[in-house]
Amino acid sequence: MKEIELKYGCNPNQKPARVYTKKGDLPITVLNGTPGYINLLDAFNSYQLVKELKEATGLASAASFKHVSPAGAAVGMPLDEKLKKMYFVDDDIDLTDISSAYIRARGADRMSSYGDFAALSDECDKATAMYLSKEVSDGIIAPSYSREALEILKKKKKGNYLVIQIDENYEPQKIETKEVFGVTFEQGRNDIKINEEMLKNIVTKNKDMSENAKRDLIISLITLKYTQSNSVCYVKDGQAIGIGAGQQSRIHCTRLAGNKADTWFLRSHDKVLNLPFKEGIRRADRDNAIDVYISEEHDDVLRDGSWENVFTKKPEVLTSEEKKAYLKEMKDVSLGSDAFFPFGDNIERAFKSGVKYIAEAGGSIRDDNVIETCDKYDLVMSFIGTRLFHH
Repeated sequence: MKEIELKYGCNPNQKPARVYTKKGDLPITVLNGTPGYINLLDAFNSYQLVKELKEATGLASAASFKHVSPAGAAVGMPLDEKLKKMYFVDDDIDLTDISSAYIRARGADRMSSYGDFAALSDECDKATAMYLSKEVSDGIIAPSYSREALEILKKKKKGNYLVIQIDENYEPQKIETKEVFGVTFEQGRNDIKINEEMLKNIVTKNKDMSENAKRDLIISLITLKYTQSNSVCYVKDGQAIGIGAGQQSRIHCTRLAGNKADTWFLRSHDKVLNLPFKEGIRRADRDNAIDVYISEEHDDVLRDGSWENVFTKKPEVLTSEEKKAYLKEMKDVSLGSDAFFPFGDNIERAFKSGVKYIAEAGGSIRDDNVIETCDKYDLVMSFIGTRLFHH
């Protein structure tokens, strides 16, 4: 197939709309549902991310995409009991590497992953499909599907869940084009390979970078390669925990992603894990309640007339003092940036969210200030010498 007609483009008024290839056939087969313009943008960007992540780490990889940026990305590391509880993993699912990767990817920012597009580096199996069947999601792309997984996914969204199979051997053209305002832009594809070699130029006094940190920095940088710029990404234990995308100021990226990382970590607090939810509360409503409960607007879910809708009894407040004390336990976080940090204030903010390892392009006139700030906190930072803007 060389062309797929679409209902409309980014918005309903943008017609006609289609995707097509100038040479050869499209590398995808639609197994279920009807793709939309944004669905396919998410699908193609997210699959590139997970394919590259699998190639770089050798681990099953997954991503959760929303509006052409990842809400989360991860590799298939095992889930302990606390993470299973954080991510609403039911006992009837026998976890596999690829299902663990997707559960982690979605768990990075469950609020943003509501209605996501899922991407898998490996075959979608029964465990992954079972987990997805209970989440609000718009579609999935993977190189293949087991028979049981496809049967489960075809029942989702009243039979309209979008399931796309991609040819894992597909190689795009080296030159890519797009049109803006009737003008055609052309550039070489960003096919740079991200690996441990990029991390060798350690510019801080502390040069002790663990193998886990190298893995997490690679995850961060590959995630940023497919995130709308400016962007930064916090990673811990094989998964993104906070992504700041599309901000005009880098410090705002760092703050946004850092706040998301803090929220991710606070979800593991005993008070959060033991919130007394009513039976039958939807996952999305639980996520929303948790997000509000953790925030400074906790009264919105705890005041009389509100908590009764969600909880069996009124929970105690998670105080600011408790949150600050708990966040001090978050350590050994890795942080990537898609371009250089212009000032040390980014490092100051990152350190508050447990960052120990950093990878950035380098090349700022204030590199000395950034390095000095890292040294103040005994952090380890690599200059990778490569910018990873994505637009």
